[in-house]
Amino acid sequence: MMTTIEVLVTPAFDNGTATDPSDPYRYGWRYVRRDREDGNFVMDQIPLTLEDVLHPEEGDQVTHNDAHQRRRRYVCNVLEAQLAHDPTAVVLDDVRVAWDTPELRPHGPDIAVIIGVRERKNWSTFNVATEGVRPALIIEITSPETASIDRSIKLQEYELAGIPLYIMIDGVASRKQPALRLVGYTQTPSGYQMLAPNAQGWLWLAPARTWLGIADNEIVCYDEAGQPLGDYQTLAATLVAETQARAAAERRAETETQARAAAERRADALEAELRRLRGGDDS
Repeated sequence: MMTTIEVLVTPAFDNGTATDPSDPYRYGWRYVRRDREDGNFVMDQIPLTLEDVLHPEEGDQVTHNDAHQRRRRYVCNVLEAQLAHDPTAVVLDDVRVAWDTPELRPHGPDIAVIIGVRERKNWSTFNVATEGVRPALIIEITSPETASIDRSIKLQEYELAGIPLYIMIDGVASRKQPALRLVGYTQTPSGYQMLAPNAQGWLWLAPARTWLGIADNEIVCYDEAGQPLGDYQTLAATLVAETQARAAAERRAETETQARAAAERRADALEAELRRLRGGDDS
């Protein structure tokens, strides 16, 4: 018998976990297989709760807005570029992390920087106990729906997990327009302490030797000298433009060289012809 697959939208958990009836998928969804008596099965689309966002399962589809995605891509690209020289460094983007602390359930940080990885893998879950190393830096980009857990529960649980540096790119409401702020915590013998910014308000991301700042209400990364860093797309576009400009200049120079050589050959030929004619007149 051929197995058929049917996807059913399930607006709420059977166990009564609360979701917003007007927008049940505001946090995202997961697909759960349910076998039927006829030998086939259906995939139920189950809404995620805030608890699921805090402690995700593999395959969960967590929703993010465009600004969140754009900022995450930018920071990930910069950190990957800054750490490209280190073969043991990885930058994980929205990858589940399982801890070696029994009382902690897995998290799904927006960005996790890990130094000292023995072997690169295609991780769906990075298991700290198995890999023998934990993230040196975690960055969360808050969204209005989930900011509360980033600011409180994750702060407590990342401290318990032994994360040396926890950074929040935090969106805060204002009367005019949403604004960004940077909040950092560094691990000390007495627990997490707030990371002091520099005079410009930037935070130092020591594992990646990178400054993180805000300019015109957008995230900007800077190198150790304070020069702004672009993402891979910007750098690639700039490189392509520069390569094309250099190639065009080389073609112009080659054309000019060939034209100059041709002009010199014509001048030599004319001069030779004039000498020939003068010699003919003399005879």
